Amino acid sequence: MRIGIDLGGTKIEGLVLDASGVEKARLRVPTPGSSYEDTLKGVLDVVAELERRAGERCTVGIAHPGAVSPATGLIKNANSTRLNGHPLDKDLARVLGRPVRMANDANCFAVSEASDGAAAGSGIVFGVILGTGVGGGVVIDGRPLTGSQAIAGEWGHNPLPGMLAQELAEIDDCYCGRRGCIESFCSGPGLSADFFRHSGLAWAADAIASSDHPAAKAAVTRFTDRLARSLATVMNLIDPDAIVLGGGLSNMESLYRDLPALVESHAFTPEGPPRILRNKHGDSSGVRGAAWLWPS
Repeated sequence: MRIGIDLGGTKIEGLVLDASGVEKARLRVPTPGSSYEDTLKGVLDVVAELERRAGERCTVGIAHPGAVSPATGLIKNANSTRLNGHPLDKDLARVLGRPVRMANDANCFAVSEASDGAAAGSGIVFGVILGTGVGGGVVIDGRPLTGSQAIAGEWGHNPLPGMLAQELAEIDDCYCGRRGCIESFCSGPGLSADFFRHSGLAWAADAIASSDHPAAKAAVTRFTDRLARSLATVMNLIDPDAIVLGGGLSNMESLYRDLPALVESHAFTPEGPPRILRNKHGDSSGVRGAAWLWPS
């Protein structure tokens, strides 16, 4: 059997799949916020508990933020910055006592949803992660596009398109060292920060997304417009057959109602709204893609 782990900024989620892809166990725990070593221990504990439930030793695939640098073998570009500069694959193999396979979390999510998920049968799929960070994965004919620098799909660190002067003035610097990144506006922390700036209230993103409070509804409207501008640039670049949303903010019902027409209005010569789909396998579908990093 296979274990897939989604190593997120706020949670570690794992599942066990049998040989036919049937889920046998699932576990979700908070990501330790203290140190890199505690993160390794958190993954070890999740794997141990899943194997206890499965009753056997399993292969382990990891969906992680950022990328493994082709030049150094170290993690780069992770919004969970404690991972950056570490040989995560080697360290996890050491603590787990077996080889591991790893891939970017958005790529795992996109592969999962393109294979037997919401976008099954689509030629070009863009998988979007809207969570602690903003990630993206491109799948073409069932295969993830990685790129020579392992950064394909990392649209979250492009500047927000059509940025207003007020937007740039309001936003904080991004962890990557730049200012005005899409991630700074369209992530969960970005939504919470925008809401706080306009209301003075410190709410979590999921509370904002589900609230009828006027300030929350206004924040969601701003968020949706910024996300639409950002997705329009993806439409112009790769013209995907489908865009599948993942991450915690993908649970916002209004996105599937409002985004298609907004993206169409910003894209270049569209001939209809894009297919913007809710994930089939849950907002952390990437955990399934991680399990399938071991094909047999």
